[in-house]
Amino acid sequence: MDVLSVLQWIGVVVCLILALSGLIPVVAAAATFVVIPFHAWINHYKKAAPYLPRVAIVVPAWNEGAVIGASIDRLMKLDYPLEALRIYVVDDASTDDTPDVVRDRASRYPGNVHLLRREQGGQGKAHTLNHGIAKVLEDDWMEALLIMDADVIYTPTSLRRMTRHLADPEVGAVSAYIHEGSEDRNWLTKFISTEYVLSQPAARRAQNVLGAQACLAGGAQLHTRENLLAIGGRIDTSTLAEDTITTFETQLQGRKVVFEPHAHVLAEEPRAIDGLWKQRLRWARGNVSVTARYAKVWFRPTRRHHLGGISFGIVWFSLWLLPLIMILSSIGLAGLLFLSNEVATGVFRVLWISAALAYLFVLILGSQTDGATTKRELGHVLLFPGIINMLVMVTALFPPVMLVWLPGLFGVTLDGPALFAITLAIYIWIPFSMVVAWLARKAEKTRAGRWLSPALIYLAGYGSLLCAITFDSYLKELAGTEARWDKTEKVGRVATG
Repeated sequence: MDVLSVLQWIGVVVCLILALSGLIPVVAAAATFVVIPFHAWINHYKKAAPYLPRVAIVVPAWNEGAVIGASIDRLMKLDYPLEALRIYVVDDASTDDTPDVVRDRASRYPGNVHLLRREQGGQGKAHTLNHGIAKVLEDDWMEALLIMDADVIYTPTSLRRMTRHLADPEVGAVSAYIHEGSEDRNWLTKFISTEYVLSQPAARRAQNVLGAQACLAGGAQLHTRENLLAIGGRIDTSTLAEDTITTFETQLQGRKVVFEPHAHVLAEEPRAIDGLWKQRLRWARGNVSVTARYAKVWFRPTRRHHLGGISFGIVWFSLWLLPLIMILSSIGLAGLLFLSNEVATGVFRVLWISAALAYLFVLILGSQTDGATTKRELGHVLLFPGIINMLVMVTALFPPVMLVWLPGLFGVTLDGPALFAITLAIYIWIPFSMVVAWLARKAEKTRAGRWLSPALIYLAGYGSLLCAITFDSYLKELAGTEARWDKTEKVGRVATG
């Protein structure tokens, strides 16, 4: 065997490994969802019991005048003893009518609603929360602490469903199911609704079964007083992922975190790509710091918790590194195409047939966890991966149909060079779809943005948009860009009736 043949063989092996890395997130997603049905038996309800502790609710608020009044009103209508509820709105030096709205509610609900004013604000949500938590901890009244966002609307039974888990002294925190609750949904909020079904009642049920939660919902997290004190009596202010840090620390201290899928709360989510990009970039950059901070935890399960164990670690890193995995897999496929077309074809079909089957499995099983939302947003559920990705899946499943029969309908016969060019385009589409998603954000600011921006996302896929944002977080970290806390603008679109 000559040197050229050896180098070609090595190149094929390297490209094969890179290409097959694309199976990691596919397998991780399928493996996560396969345990969801076990939630019927492996759950915390056996240890839950009617329990109504005294709950202090801390609400950070900066320029939330449009939403804070309705949120307080709904809290006062909870199926929960009013004498066991105190709401502390921490006004972060708002420049709108937020303090006036809160004072009005304090006069309507004396003893239940309290305004705490920070004269110097702008430090971020965690600092604002800590101002309120410090006040709450000054006396012994509070037995449980609920952290929520100013725009979140709690359904009547939500808090009662959460507190029942605190009857078990081993539980430190409970999280609720946050829906996208806008009355006038647009194309983007419909995609977000679908994402939330797959990431909350579906994925977090699986995490309940596996024994470790990745993140308490930032706008709906309930802590016992003991747990709050155990994690330091304050929220971490060193990262943009204070809710994830709190979740991890709770479990590392030996207490359980439980997701309660039947405690429903409604929140307003961004209606434009730019707003979503800023929100998710903040989350993604926070996850970078979480990954680094808990480097000694990953893949090392203990008897006290399953946080960072093998299954948990694979799922965490397959999501966090998904854009990089997508790029490497495409490089591997493209390399195989030039080095060994036959191998490339086989690997491509394995990857995309696996992806198609996993997507169908995740879609069908995940949709059953919230049938109402799935039924309402069925079109966006089906279009979630993007039109072009769906065509690529069909190509992998039925190559003659897409490459021979379909072109033949238009009197086109693909010759060798044309077939090679189309094949290469298909192989590199996945990372290119992130570019298309980035272009959708740019297009949003143009005159044609109203129709062009959603059209590009429908083509590229909502998942590609999320991956593009995560990839942007890589670039921001490498460039050393300051991690800023950008507030998600809310205007009161959540249904309150």
